[in-house]
Amino acid sequence: MRVIIQRVTASKVEVAGTVVGQIGRGLNLLVGIAETDTQTEVDWIVRKCLDLRLFPAQDKGNDRGEKSVLDIEGELLVISQFTLYGNCRKGRRPSFDRSAAPERAQKLYDQFVAQLRQSGLRVETGQFGAMMQVSIENDGPVTLILERESALN
Repeated sequence: MRVIIQRVTASKVEVAGTVVGQIGRGLNLLVGIAETDTQTEVDWIVRKCLDLRLFPAQDKGNDRGEKSVLDIEGELLVISQFTLYGNCRKGRRPSFDRSAAPERAQKLYDQFVAQLRQSGLRVETGQFGAMMQVSIENDGPVTLILERESALN
């Protein structure tokens, strides 16, 4: 499982010109599911997304990460992104062989979103499998890649 985490001041996702998800301060999460991913990978990534200290303490005047999205009661925008498993090593067209099949990916994606919602934070999403336009106001900018490989790899 791969997640691109971006600390944002705001983010939104549109499908066919209609806003389907929008947040203020928090994290934009682009989520890729591999064919070998299981609930174990989902559990680990959820904890990391919620617990990583990516936000500065307001009273310190620096940008050092001291608070998590939970600590600041931030918001989360979760967008499915199968292209995170695109392999561009050969040829000119990416291969997506490592991406999970849509049915399997959606099941794990939905579990990921459900677990994030259990945190009590506001969680918005894109539309799984749709063509989406994502607007991101990256704060910092702070962008990280989280990855948890299944033991099956």
